[in-house]
Amino acid sequence: MLTLTKRSYRGETDLEAIVNLWEACEAVDQLEQWTTVSELERDFNDPSFDKQRDLQLWEDETGKLIASATLWHPLGELTDGYLGFRVHPDVRGRTLEGEIINWGEERLRELAKEQGVTSVKLRCSSRDNRFDRIAILQENGFSADRYFLTMERSLEEPLPQPQIPAGFTVRSVIPEKDAEAWVEMHNQSFIDHWNHQDLALEEYKHWRSNPDYRPELDLVAIAPDGTFASYCYSAIYPEDNKRSGRQEGWVNTLGTRRGFRRLGLGKAMLLSGMQKLLAAGMNLAKIGVDYDNPNGARQLYESVGFRKVYTWVSYYKQI
Repeated sequence: MLTLTKRSYRGETDLEAIVNLWEACEAVDQLEQWTTVSELERDFNDPSFDKQRDLQLWEDETGKLIASATLWHPLGELTDGYLGFRVHPDVRGRTLEGEIINWGEERLRELAKEQGVTSVKLRCSSRDNRFDRIAILQENGFSADRYFLTMERSLEEPLPQPQIPAGFTVRSVIPEKDAEAWVEMHNQSFIDHWNHQDLALEEYKHWRSNPDYRPELDLVAIAPDGTFASYCYSAIYPEDNKRSGRQEGWVNTLGTRRGFRRLGLGKAMLLSGMQKLLAAGMNLAKIGVDYDNPNGARQLYESVGFRKVYTWVSYYKQI
C-alpha cells in the first residue's frame, strides 16, 4: 500500500528534487523535456504564478518526491487554467493521477470564485503517443479539442533570402525601450487565434530578463509609420542542447498584426529568424504550430522546408 503525503512548496530546497523527478520521467517518456534548478526558479517567479497555491508536491513514506503539479493561469481575466503534472514512472496508473487532477480542479474553482467567474476550463496536454496519459485524462472527464505540431527544418540546407516589403525596417528588439509596443503588437497579432489570452507587460519583462535571452534573436518589423507590424522571437536553450547533443534553436513566436498580413512579412520574418539561428551556430530550427491556425501558419512553415516531428493534443474539462 503506497502511503502518500501532499504538501505545498517549501522553497529552493525542493528544486533539486523536482529536477530529479523530471529526469526519472524523461528516462521513460523520451519527450525531450528536461529542466534545471535555474529554469524552475524562473518559471516559479513568473508574475502570474503563486508558488504556494499553484504548485503541489506528493511524497512517499520515505520523503521521496514522486509527483508534482502546477496550475498556470493568466494575470488578466480568467477563462481557463493549464494543469501540468509529472508522476514518477514507478507509481503511475494507480489513483495518484486522479488526485492530482482533483487538486487542479479545486485550485481553478478557487481562482474562479475569487474573480467572480462562473465557468472556466481546466486544460492539460499530452503527446499523441502517450496512450497511458491520454487514457487517464479521458477517464477523468477530459476531451480533446486542439492539435499542435512540433516541426523542424535543417539549417544546413540552403535558406532563401528574406524579402522585406518596401518601406519596412527589421531590427532587434530593445526590451527596455520596446516593451509596451512589443506586447501590444503580440496581443494584436494573436487576438483572433484559438484560446488567445493577452500577454501582460509584467510577464514580458520577466521572460526577457532570462539569462538565456539573446536580443539578436528577437526581431521586429517596423512599418513606415512606426507601427510594430510583425515579429520573430527565437531562442536557444544551451542546457537542452547539451543534453540532446544537438545544436538546435527554436522559433518561439512568429506573428503579424491585422492590417499588415498578406504582404509577405510572416515569411520574411521567419527566414530572418532562421538566419539568425544559423549565424549563432545552430544547425536545426524547431517550431510549434496550431494545426488549424486560421492564418495558414502550418502551410507557411512547410513552404520553407519544415516537417512534422510529433503532435501534441490539447485536452479540456469544463469546471
